[in-house]
Amino acid sequence: MQSQAKGYFGNGLIESFHLKKHYLMSGRMNVLADNTSAVPNQDATVKVTKNGPYIVSGSVPLYEMIIKCGSGNIPSDWVVGEKFQTPKTYALCRCGHTKTKPFCDGTHTKVNFDGAETSKNKSHDDMAKKIGGPKLTLKDAEIICASARFCHRGGDIWDEISKSDDPAVKQNSIRNACDCPSGRLVVIDKETEKRIEPSLEKSIGLILDPAVGIDGPIWVRGGIPIFSAEGKLYEVRNRVTLCRCGKSSNKPFCDSSHYPEEYQEMK
Repeated sequence: MQSQAKGYFGNGLIESFHLKKHYLMSGRMNVLADNTSAVPNQDATVKVTKNGPYIVSGSVPLYEMIIKCGSGNIPSDWVVGEKFQTPKTYALCRCGHTKTKPFCDGTHTKVNFDGAETSKNKSHDDMAKKIGGPKLTLKDAEIICASARFCHRGGDIWDEISKSDDPAVKQNSIRNACDCPSGRLVVIDKETEKRIEPSLEKSIGLILDPAVGIDGPIWVRGGIPIFSAEGKLYEVRNRVTLCRCGKSSNKPFCDSSHYPEEYQEMK
């Protein structure tokens, strides 16, 4: 099912919010070289605007990504939900107050949204701690956790890494890391010394978590470049989650601030 995009996008948004100056911004498993991110499509970009929305350019597909859970609210699978019909350029809400989710409707100007970007723009390698195992190494950048909880499926990944000489445990660890939407968790094959990444099309997923009753972050997939409001390029990664509740202390990235306190032990 497809929905027609409602809200501000394309030329209408640019004219309404005087963003013409910003218009320069424009699972299967694959093994990637350790220093390689997905090759950016120069037409596909996400641009953060000052105290405003994300401008998505390059005809990037947009659809819901629903966390399907089993017992104990532990995720079992990603399910593709509603697909949106969008123009080549559209704007996604960043403040969390729009009435035309997921699109910007200008409410950020009424609520005086403070969207100051507070991320230090460190590389994943600089953010992550390493946990070694017999067959896999786990890199864990906790600061970008989006609380999707796939890390607990079939066993906590931090415990599983130490048992990665068991083929079944190794495969589960790889699957769980690759289903981490923020890219917090990355596994390295110790034999090849290459990171293992899912093959993702350049697209944007809107994470929904019905088991917990919340909307999650914006999942930027497939190595789409993300530019700051000042035109700075953030590290290009295959999996990134951007805040859309407006509460993150690591803007523009999600830091799980949307996640209810009563579920914090499940992060």
